[in-house]
Amino acid sequence: MTATTDSDRTGATDGRVELAPGSVPADGRFVNDDLLPVPVARRRWTTYNFAALWVGMAHNIPSWLLASGLVALGMDWKQAVFTIALANVIVLLPMLLTGHAGPKYGIPFPVLARASFGLRGANLPALIRAGVACAWFGIQTWIGGQGVFVLLGKIFGGWAEAGEIGGQPWTLWLCFVLFWALELAIIHRGMEALRRFENWAAPFVIVGALVLLVWIVVKAGGFGPLLDQPSKLGWGADFWPVFFPSLMGMIAFWSTLSLNIPDFTRFGAGQRAQVRGQALGLPTTMTLFALLSVLVTSGSQAVYGAPVWDPVALAAKTDNVFGLLFALVTVLVATISVNIAANVVSPAYDLANLAPRLINFRTGALITGVVGVLIMPWKLTETPELYIFTWLGLVGGLLGTVAGILIADYWMVRRTVLDLADLYRPGGRYWYAGGWNPAAVLAFAVGGVLAVGGSHSAPGKGPFPADGLIPFLRPLADYGWAVGLAASLLLYTALMAGRRPGRDGPRGGPGPVRDGG
Repeated sequence: MTATTDSDRTGATDGRVELAPGSVPADGRFVNDDLLPVPVARRRWTTYNFAALWVGMAHNIPSWLLASGLVALGMDWKQAVFTIALANVIVLLPMLLTGHAGPKYGIPFPVLARASFGLRGANLPALIRAGVACAWFGIQTWIGGQGVFVLLGKIFGGWAEAGEIGGQPWTLWLCFVLFWALELAIIHRGMEALRRFENWAAPFVIVGALVLLVWIVVKAGGFGPLLDQPSKLGWGADFWPVFFPSLMGMIAFWSTLSLNIPDFTRFGAGQRAQVRGQALGLPTTMTLFALLSVLVTSGSQAVYGAPVWDPVALAAKTDNVFGLLFALVTVLVATISVNIAANVVSPAYDLANLAPRLINFRTGALITGVVGVLIMPWKLTETPELYIFTWLGLVGGLLGTVAGILIADYWMVRRTVLDLADLYRPGGRYWYAGGWNPAAVLAFAVGGVLAVGGSHSAPGKGPFPADGLIPFLRPLADYGWAVGLAASLLLYTALMAGRRPGRDGPRGGPGPVRDGG
């Protein structure tokens, strides 16, 4: 089996593939400049670029809230760091598996999804991913704007007493809008500007987190009080009911990127660059940041008598103007670096995939920004229970289901071999039944129900019934991401088992899959 048909390949000698000129119509229904493969000559992101991308994304306020939220739920620092480290080692595997298609074919996530879901069916996972990203964009932008508001209020005073609009001071809305506009201005300049921004933002944010740690250590009188805060759960019967849903929540935090990581790896100089960069960047930096977060939160408990799990609220407790300004810049850089990379790039491509003739990358980014401000993101971060168990658990279950299908299709059914041109041509081998692959839709439906059907909330702490949406599935809800991924992967592989690569089905029909030349 060859990497692709001769008509689809040009110039690549290291396993990377690009389209031959004229192999797909430039004005096709499923084509625009942002969805076409990145030419090999422009795939030049290095190991450092990918590592810096992850450092910039991992070091942000919501990931800080994840780690410190575990302390607020009763874990000690060792339990919290262990939970987060294990989660990021686990999620790295699907990240590398789905990321493989990026350097090889130069395609973004929604185009990769066409191989499994069909040219039209790919809009299903793309819109789910886009919807999640829009919500995350709103959450991150609100948190960033709120951080600017709090810190500027400490510097200048009087901001919190300003007249209210919609129940919030107008100065808070001003910070929110300015922060939103700054983010869209950066992404409007394109992916190369993002790469340059992440390169210098990553080390700056690390320094900011270390400064916060040094400050709380000094306030606490040394490291001893930070490390001595006991676990309220122990390692027995009280720990495990919190650990497993927390582990799934930590995995769910980056399960979004485990889907659309090809949006970034498509610019990679090769497989080695993306594998090394991600392996160095994701688990190590998330574990380091988790350690910083739980140490600082434990220190705040020692200093103030209760854990302060919001780093902005903690930084605002200082009266040093220089310290407040430094914290303000750190909040700006940290939040912008993750929000643009994690929550604007993906929906920009996903929305472009929905209507390639009408929506390009920049238009998709603007739509993301508008949708992100139409939700109420402040509700999702009110409590660690709602943030970790409800929001992240639900998102993780659905996205794990999509990841299972993508991995099964690319690695088990096609053995990493795609027909690049047919990913853009209606009536080709990825057209299935009218542009939809029934096997993928069925696997998604079954995996999704198993993953999130048992979603439940404690009375008064969430939107779900206490005994679960589907009561007999309630025991699976705490393992939503793993259940969704495993169920969809196995079912999709079984459903596609009779379709042998190397033979075409009828054009326009759901016949056997062919992926070779």
